[in-house]
Amino acid sequence: MGKATLTALAWHQSWILWSLLYLAVLSVGYLQFGWLGVLWAWALLATLQILRAYSKLARLLNDLESRTLKHEPSAQGVWAALETLIIRRNRENRQRISRLVQMLRGYRLAAGAMPEGALVVNRRTLFVIWSNKVAKKMLGISPADDAVRLFELFRQPQVKEWFSASNLDQPLLNIESPNEAATNLDLYLLPYTAEFSLVVLRDSTKMRKLEQVRSDFVANVSHELRTPLTVIHGYLELIEQQDNPELQTIIMEMQKQSHRMNHLVEDLLNLSRLESGKELPEETIQSSSLLNTLEQEAQALSQNRHHITVINEFNGALVGSPKDVHSAFSNLVSNAVRYTPTGGSIIIGMLHNDAGGVDFSVKDTGFGIPSDHISRLTERFYRISTSRSRELGGTGLGLSICKHVLNLHQAELIIQSEPGKGSTFTCRFPKKRVA
Repeated sequence: MGKATLTALAWHQSWILWSLLYLAVLSVGYLQFGWLGVLWAWALLATLQILRAYSKLARLLNDLESRTLKHEPSAQGVWAALETLIIRRNRENRQRISRLVQMLRGYRLAAGAMPEGALVVNRRTLFVIWSNKVAKKMLGISPADDAVRLFELFRQPQVKEWFSASNLDQPLLNIESPNEAATNLDLYLLPYTAEFSLVVLRDSTKMRKLEQVRSDFVANVSHELRTPLTVIHGYLELIEQQDNPELQTIIMEMQKQSHRMNHLVEDLLNLSRLESGKELPEETIQSSSLLNTLEQEAQALSQNRHHITVINEFNGALVGSPKDVHSAFSNLVSNAVRYTPTGGSIIIGMLHNDAGGVDFSVKDTGFGIPSDHISRLTERFYRISTSRSRELGGTGLGLSICKHVLNLHQAELIIQSEPGKGSTFTCRFPKKRVA
């Protein structure tokens, strides 16, 4: 029976009962005392009805407060309908609460079974109100510690800055565990509620060690390759091509490939140094002299095959490592020259951006890059066209080196391209990198 039907029937029943009651009482009063008896009977009946209503209301409130509301209504008419609706809503609320409790238990069990550590932190008080077993082990939290502050666990200042910034897209990497000095943790901040934050802890010690082993391997192999490459390149230069004209083509190809291997070794060593995460030297880099050097390099590499334009609307200075910034910019310029057909145009420029920083950009009218390749361009040795890259002499490490240099300068690489129309590579530096 629907709510509207129940209410309507209850009112009909109440009006019928009240009408019969009033008719009987008023009739008795009239027969006994006339119209004065009717008046007195009306007043007495109304008073009794009000007292009865308040008595029922008081009992209903007591039942609600003590949670002893009966499953069957104890009255009739409107009061019966009211009790029925309250009992029904009470039953629905209990079922809803039961479902929510089951869901909450399921979520807590799932969070407790996570392989990563999980902390629920009150953003206002900074107290950890819940943590799973993995987090307790990682951070050395005792089961009896019900009131521990996040910054009492992590005393590093960068943790406080990261948590206060509430940047969901930027995890905090490689933080030393407060419980084990040899353990590194990565911290991720996830949206939870308006009052609480969920901090996920991931043990990255093994991954860091593997990365270090890989980096050391690449650096050691590259160092070991330098000596034999130098010897091979030296002996090739000693061979007189005029005395062996039949070997001229072979010697030229060997020299070309030895130069290419030498560039590859140098790029691997440079990339290994950048990936080590060591701080770079902080010096002032004048934009005018840097752009002049890049223009000369582009002209030398182009050999008058392209229209090269340099625009300097910044006319200021950057703060960073001159060698590494030049290396990153030079990679972008050389790529533009290599992948732009003869007769194309290349624009090299520096200008202010909307955030108060500076943008260095290289725009070309080259082959362009399909959109599905753009996200992978900064991976080491990633090539869109292997044959074209080998033909043009690329090592496949230039953009990876550029990305690492920019990361160490708190900058980002923005790539815009359209196949057949060209590409624009922009290095966006923040305001604090402007001298």
